[in-house]
Amino acid sequence: MIHVIASIKVKEDSLDAFIDVFKANVPHVLKESGCLGYEPVKDLPTGLSIQETDPAVITIIEKWESPEALKAHLATPHMVEYQKKTKDMVAGVSVKILEPV
Repeated sequence: MIHVIASIKVKEDSLDAFIDVFKANVPHVLKESGCLGYEPVKDLPTGLSIQETDPAVITIIEKWESPEALKAHLATPHMVEYQKKTKDMVAGVSVKILEPV
C-alpha cells in the first residue's frame, strides 16, 4: 500500500469552481481498481504556532494498493478530463508518495 499527499495551490478566484470540479470527480476515482481512499481536505486554522495554513490549498489524501494502481489512476479518462477542466485554475502542485515504515 502507498499513501499520496497531493497539495494543489488554487488560484484565488477559482477556488469554488475547482472544488466543484474536484468533488464531481471523486466518485469516479473511488470506483477505480486499487483505490483504497481519496479525500480532498483544506487547512483548518487552529492557532497552533507550528501550523502553516493556506486557504488556497486543497490537499488530497490518497491510499492506493500500489504505485502501478496510482499510475493507472492518472491515465484514466476521468482524470484526463479533470486535468483539462482545472488546468487554468491551478497555480501549483506538490505531490508526496509515501510507504508505511
